[in-house]
Amino acid sequence: QVQLVESGGGLVQAGGSLRLSCAAAGGTFSSYNMGWFRQAPGQERKFVGAISWSGRSTNYADSVKGRFTISRDNAKNTMYLQMNSLKPEDTAVYYCAADRDRAIPVYITPRRYDYWGQGTQVTVSS
Repeated sequence: QVQLVESGGGLVQAGGSLRLSCAAAGGTFSSYNMGWFRQAPGQERKFVGAISWSGRSTNYADSVKGRFTISRDNAKNTMYLQMNSLKPEDTAVYYCAADRDRAIPVYITPRRYDYWGQGTQVTVSS
């Protein structure tokens, strides 16, 4: 079983950038596809993007394409979410998740993921 811890959230002005990290411990990080999801108050958890275990395959929600980039460093057991050109509507709690199926294409549905972090708050002011 893998434990996931997100970090890097905070308050940023519209148009700014943040980089989130998801550190994994207790499992074989390179065995998992990884995903980022976000949840705003009163809304369901939504897919942001995902990356395959090798890093060769990625997928993004239309709302973040061209602005967000997911990467991973299997040697450091860490996944990243580089967020540029942030908008107020990006405000949410961001969660990372691990999928042990290693499915290709990567899963975009939260229920397909097996392990979750506790989340990190991202607030974008206008």
